Amino acid sequence: MTAPATGPVVIAGAGPNGLMLACELALAGIRPVVLDALPGPSSEPKANGLVGQVVRMLDLRGLYNRFSGDGGPPQPVPAWMFAGMALDLSLSFTGARANPMYAMLMPQPRLVRLLLERANELGVQVHWGHQLTGLDVRDDAVTLTVGSVDGDYSLKTDYLVGADGGRSIVRKTVGIGFPGATSPTMTRLAHVRIPESLRATDGSLQIPGFGRISHGHNRFDRGMVVFGEFGPGPALLGTMEFGPSAESWPMTIAELRKSLQRILGVDVPLAEPQGPGPHALRRIDGQNSRQADRYRAGRVLLLGDAAHVHSAIGGPGLNLGLQDTLNLGWKLAAEINGWAPEGLLDTYESERKPLGQRVMMHSMSQIALVSPGPEVAALRELFGELIAMPEVSGHIAELLAGTDVRYDVGDDHPLAGWLVPDLRFDDGRRVAALLHDGRAVLLDLADGAAAAAARGWSDRIDAVTASMPEPPAAAMLIRPDGYVAWATDDVVSQRRTDLEAALSRWFGAPRR
Repeated sequence: MTAPATGPVVIAGAGPNGLMLACELALAGIRPVVLDALPGPSSEPKANGLVGQVVRMLDLRGLYNRFSGDGGPPQPVPAWMFAGMALDLSLSFTGARANPMYAMLMPQPRLVRLLLERANELGVQVHWGHQLTGLDVRDDAVTLTVGSVDGDYSLKTDYLVGADGGRSIVRKTVGIGFPGATSPTMTRLAHVRIPESLRATDGSLQIPGFGRISHGHNRFDRGMVVFGEFGPGPALLGTMEFGPSAESWPMTIAELRKSLQRILGVDVPLAEPQGPGPHALRRIDGQNSRQADRYRAGRVLLLGDAAHVHSAIGGPGLNLGLQDTLNLGWKLAAEINGWAPEGLLDTYESERKPLGQRVMMHSMSQIALVSPGPEVAALRELFGELIAMPEVSGHIAELLAGTDVRYDVGDDHPLAGWLVPDLRFDDGRRVAALLHDGRAVLLDLADGAAAAAARGWSDRIDAVTASMPEPPAAAMLIRPDGYVAWATDDVVSQRRTDLEAALSRWFGAPRR
């Protein structure tokens, strides 16, 4: 067969992370080749939405309004959950400390379709039914062997990104370790039909002979029950039991019903869902918490579940993976476009791997806090007292949102190393609009002196002068992923020297 036209990057995997990376590269003028073994976009129900700082990052690309249907900027939520315990965030964030917890309900298949539409608009071609079967990594290129229904072929590229899931062929083939642990749990999850007589007016379920099951995660002495309704369609109900199980046959609603009865002690009349699918119906034997020991092996990089897997409790997966994507995209594009300073691509791992470790820590903590036993019940009572303290609930919210780790960007301004605040200027523009094209921005909120310093980098940085009441800085250098690389409260000659050093550190040498 005729192989797809080669490109400087091949992405293995057309899930949310692979497609978002393709969009990021396309914004920088690079057309990646995207391969996926599936015959088309997956319809498997997985995540039910996006949680955390990733919602703001989609806003930076102009995708939040398009994906959510909302007309305004994203708004943080006043409450969330940790291990089934409520986090009241109404008093946790005051002054300059902003609530980072955002939520956007969206089934993962719809997110994939929307990202695929965006990728097509940007000229990216996705090749479905193309399975990576082997690769040869050299110092100057990567050669891939690919199988398809039309025959096998070879493809040569400069860089390969493995976004091919937790069982990543890319990761295994290049020999990157995937250490971690497996918790002895059995999770069952399905869309079900629940009798109307069990529904309470507050959205919970009232089970005769047992009591209340609230929306979200519910921990009981013999296991956990998850209940959720996300718009029209059947309810999502799941159980988690602890200990080994011998089941290997296909999952059924009857099996879920028996599991629920073991946990609650009463039978709940669940039925098969009605209406069009796809409908969730799956069993997960054991809960893996694993992270690649490195995110890069020469010209091969890992992304998403290929780099880290963890419990889905709290919904951290898309938040972590898509934030990884925006971090990697502009750096890989800079390398290919020839202006990346030395070591830039290596900062993908040094910046993002610690965030992956934090997600593993908090997801494993939540598994521990929903496990059975009187000791855990006592720990939950104590933990409940702690999270009632605004400073504690705020700390956990930042952990869940992925905003509790500051990047080392080489600048000590209070804004440096953090995601840019959601600024609105006097002319009505928001800072998010400046980043829609995926380019860096030197934002001058003073007299224009800082913007003038970036002329030598105008091919890769947009200099913008704006004004606003009580600006948080006189000027700031914002990377394409929205993180502040440098900021100052006073543009003077010495700070201009610091700015030029920051420009060179992150965006290479100026044009001659």
